[in-house]
Amino acid sequence: MTVVESVLARVPGPLRAVLIKHRELLKFAIVGGTTFVIDNGIWFLLKFTVLESKPITAKAIAVIIATIVSYILNREWSFRTRGGRERHHEAALFFLISGGGVVINLIPPYISRYVLDLEVPHVSLLVQEIADFASGSIIGMLLAMFFRFWGFRKWVFPDELGRRRHLDEDSAEEELGHS
Repeated sequence: MTVVESVLARVPGPLRAVLIKHRELLKFAIVGGTTFVIDNGIWFLLKFTVLESKPITAKAIAVIIATIVSYILNREWSFRTRGGRERHHEAALFFLISGGGVVINLIPPYISRYVLDLEVPHVSLLVQEIADFASGSIIGMLLAMFFRFWGFRKWVFPDELGRRRHLDEDSAEEELGHS
């Protein structure tokens, strides 16, 4: 049983039908959850150790690493039936869209820290960390996620290229069967 099938088996029937219809989005969300853990684990590790004085740099590094993992998982799982571009072209588009996502992801924590002054000494350490998490790991990540999903479907893994690829494969199989 695949990961998606095991998740769907635990979901009530009416909701299951909706999730099956939007299977690609469900897979994208699972990849997003995985990269969320990677992103925040690396961010907090860097932010509380070697990059303590540079939280935005730490977040950028964490997002970049999580984005690389995201490309591999999305390419091989979430959008595996889409695409048809050459890998280097697809990867370039993926990282271009993801770069836009990184910028979008960094805007809320930047505003939180440097526009709203939600950092020590203006606020307590607890307030600073809650503001960092809310702005960088929730607001920024959600905004970037919507942008990436839209961009990936539109430009990186467009459905029309996937359909053409499958049609070409079907035609090739038919030709091999008739030979």
